[in-house]
Amino acid sequence: MTARLADIAAQAGVSEATVSRVLNGRPGVAAATRESVLASLDLLGYERPARLAKRSAGLVGLITPELENPIFPAFAQVIGQALTRQGYTPVLATQTPGGSTEDELTGMLVERGVAGIIFISGLHADTSADVERYERLRGNGVPFVLVNGFAPRVRAPFVSPDDRAAMRLAMSHLISLGHRRIGLALGPARFVPVQRKIEGFLRGAAEDLGTPEDEARGLIEHSLFTLEGGQAAATALLERGCTAVICASDMMALGAIRAARQRGLAVPGEVSVIGYDDSPLIAFTDPPLTTIRQPVPAMGQAAVRALLEEIGGTPTPHSEFVFLPELVVRGSTATAPSVVRGTPWGQNPTGG
Repeated sequence: MTARLADIAAQAGVSEATVSRVLNGRPGVAAATRESVLASLDLLGYERPARLAKRSAGLVGLITPELENPIFPAFAQVIGQALTRQGYTPVLATQTPGGSTEDELTGMLVERGVAGIIFISGLHADTSADVERYERLRGNGVPFVLVNGFAPRVRAPFVSPDDRAAMRLAMSHLISLGHRRIGLALGPARFVPVQRKIEGFLRGAAEDLGTPEDEARGLIEHSLFTLEGGQAAATALLERGCTAVICASDMMALGAIRAARQRGLAVPGEVSVIGYDDSPLIAFTDPPLTTIRQPVPAMGQAAVRALLEEIGGTPTPHSEFVFLPELVVRGSTATAPSVVRGTPWGQNPTGG
């Protein structure tokens, strides 16, 4: 093996240590240097390790956490179309409860020799997850781009909506309608987009309403990114006297509307609800949902451009491309009632 390392190093014009790093899939080697080492393997007739087999020129993996939330099929459609226009074939891999994990799907795609992978709302968005998995993927020479979430230790392009700005848009809209007790329904606190939404919400509460942080935090409820999760979170917020609820997804917002109606409250007459995503068909709900629109077309196309640059050997810098969301006003928000269930403005019937 020593002789082989020396031969490969001489052919590639690099040190034996660099060759060793490439063969063992370790990070810290420039893409061009890695390709030079692999090309030297081929020229000298050595067989590449399985994990370093030549990448397919045509396949690109796309990993999503699920497809029940309409925002993920929307991303898949935009990204798939953009890849197809560039001559690539998208391979959609979706996690399912009790089924394949992100790591298993990644391994499957790597075994099939994909040229690169785009992750949407993956473990890179989970602050409790081990991000070394992405460094190992980079060590295997597979380019990738990460959408919706940010991990500072991962050297890759990130594409995200501005979650902080989104909350300021939602808050400003509700405040302009006279709402003063505004709740926020979110998913688990460990996710980066959730943390950023909280930051935007707290800043809006402080600057636009003069609400102290500890009081504003009392109007934040964590649950699941599902209709049922939104219903549970909104139920808790309505019990605290909220007249408006901002939700972290459109699915949660539909759950919030259900929660209001179960309490005999009209939407938007007595409770206003704002969603997040502007998922397909959400304009046709009852009432049509006011929401924050993720710029899915721009974000999807940016992710594809960044990945193709990585594949082409001109990687983008380790940075985050942040896109401004848009407030879409429909029928689920209205002027705040002067009295909600006999509770004057600014007072909480629970005393919290």
